[in-house]
Amino acid sequence: MMREPLDPNSLSPNQPPAHTLMPPEPSPAHDPHRRGLMILGAHDVARQLQGRERALMEVAAKAYVTHARGESCLPQSEYLRFPGKERERIIPKAGYLGGSQPVAGIKWISSFPDNTRAGMPRASAVIVLNDVNTGRPTTVMEGSLISCQRTAAGAALAARHLHQQPSIGTLGLFGCGLIGQEILRFILADTRPVDSVLLYDVNRAYSRALAEALRAKGFRGEVAVSRSRKEMVARSDVLVFATSAVKPSLDSIEHAPAHATLLHVSLRDFTVNAVLQADNLADDIEHVLQAQTSAHRTAQLTGRRDFVRATLADVMEGRAAPRIGDRPVMFHPFGLAALDLAFAQDVALRCADAGQGQFVAEFLL
Repeated sequence: MMREPLDPNSLSPNQPPAHTLMPPEPSPAHDPHRRGLMILGAHDVARQLQGRERALMEVAAKAYVTHARGESCLPQSEYLRFPGKERERIIPKAGYLGGSQPVAGIKWISSFPDNTRAGMPRASAVIVLNDVNTGRPTTVMEGSLISCQRTAAGAALAARHLHQQPSIGTLGLFGCGLIGQEILRFILADTRPVDSVLLYDVNRAYSRALAEALRAKGFRGEVAVSRSRKEMVARSDVLVFATSAVKPSLDSIEHAPAHATLLHVSLRDFTVNAVLQADNLADDIEHVLQAQTSAHRTAQLTGRRDFVRATLADVMEGRAAPRIGDRPVMFHPFGLAALDLAFAQDVALRCADAGQGQFVAEFLL
C-alpha cells in the first residue's frame, strides 16, 4: 500500500522527494528495527485454543515447572478497586518466564460481574508481549480467552495430579459461569473417566442450562443439579469452586469424602476453619497469601503459613506427595502470570505460522 505524499517542505535532506514512491510497509518477517506491532483479536486467539485441551494442559505444566525452578520473575499483583464497588476490579499481571523460549509481558484484566446482566462477559483483558532482548512490545492480543483457558488447564492439571482415584465418581461444579464451564470441559477432556456431574449455582437457571448442555453434547453419565452447598461438599469426589465470591460462605468441609480434591479456583469461598480442615496446596505460596484470599486470611488469623504444604509443581516433580493424612486436598491457584505468558506465546507463535493477525507497521518509534 502506498502512502500519501508528504509535504516537500517538511522533508529533511535524507528523505526522498515527495513524488517518490515509498517502499511497501514491512511485514513482521522484514522489520529489522522492530517498529511494527502484531494485533491478535478474539477470533485469532480462539482459533488457536479450540480443541487443544490436553495440549494446553502440557503448556501449563511446563510453565509451572519453569517457574518452580526459579526461571521466572512474577511481581505481586496490585488490585485496582473503585470507590463504593466491592466486586469490581482491574488487575495488572506482569511477568517474565524463562526456559527454552523466554517471554515477558503483562495482562491487564478486569472483572465486572454485573456486566453479565447486560449480556457482556464478566471479564475482559488485553495481553502485551515484549521482546526479552530489547523490551519493545511485539504483540497485543485479546486476553480474556487466554485467561479463561489457562485457568481451566491449571485446574484440570491439578485434578490429574492430586486426585488419586482411578476414576472420578462425582465431579462437582460450584459456580456454573464461563470459568466453571471451561474447567469442567478440560477435566472431561482428560483421560480419566467421570461417572457423574453435580452442578450448583446461586442462579439455578445457570446450573439447569449447563446440565442440558452437557446432556446435549453427549455426556453419558448422570447429570444432576444440587440444591445446597452442603450436598455439593458431601457428594463430590472432585469439587471445583468457580464463583465470584469476595467473602467466604463455607465454614466446614467435615462431611467431604477423605479422598476428595477441592479445586478452590475462586480463592475466597472458605472460612479459616474450613481451610484448616484440608491438606492445602497452591500454585505459588507467596502469591496466594495476599489479596484477602481464604489462604491469606488463614495466615493472618493463625500467624502461620505452613498450613500450605507445597505447590503443584512440587508434586509434579516428586518433591511432595499428592496428599497426606486422611483429609481432603484443597488446591488454591492464585493464577500466575507465568501461565498467561506461556499461553500467549503459544498462541502468538501458532498465529504467526498460520498467517493470522493484523500487523501494524511502524507503530513504534
